[in-house]
Amino acid sequence: MSHQCALAAQKANLDCIKRNLGSRSREVILTLYSALVRAHLESCVQLWSPQHRKDMELLERVQRRATKMFQGLEHLSYEDRLRELGLFSLEKRRLQGDLPAAFQYLKGGYEKDEENIFSRACCDRTRSNGFKLREGRFRPDIGKKFFTMSVVKHWHRLPREVVEAPSLETFKARLDGARSNLV
Repeated sequence: MSHQCALAAQKANLDCIKRNLGSRSREVILTLYSALVRAHLESCVQLWSPQHRKDMELLERVQRRATKMFQGLEHLSYEDRLRELGLFSLEKRRLQGDLPAAFQYLKGGYEKDEENIFSRACCDRTRSNGFKLREGRFRPDIGKKFFTMSVVKHWHRLPREVVEAPSLETFKARLDGARSNLV
């Protein structure tokens, strides 16, 4: 996966925007960044999601450099630049794709699967949402990075009204409101 992250960071070339852009308008740069650069950073991310902190930082560094291209934002911190531009960190964006996929699976959206990849925790005494998932136990560290394991800890942080949404569209809308608590 580290090799895949390095290739994605290499393909996400900011120079193509810098060289060919006469305007430093926010709308123009943001549109070009989303279409040309971020697309490489997020392509098939549910399949090869970065597992190590160094890989996550490598991809995030590309977005960090891109946010410095905006005139008037150079002096702000990375988080403030993201907030000002209406962007999210790549980690939050990965989670934004993973949680709806988990919701859809749990609600029976993938009925062709014969075995369950998630199992519900047996305890009925929960404080936040009433739909807790069981966390598996893995000896090697790599098992903790599987899709099912990375989603569970964030799933437990979701409020009850998000988890009990009647449809995927409602889930996504409610997830947007609760996103600040996730990462």
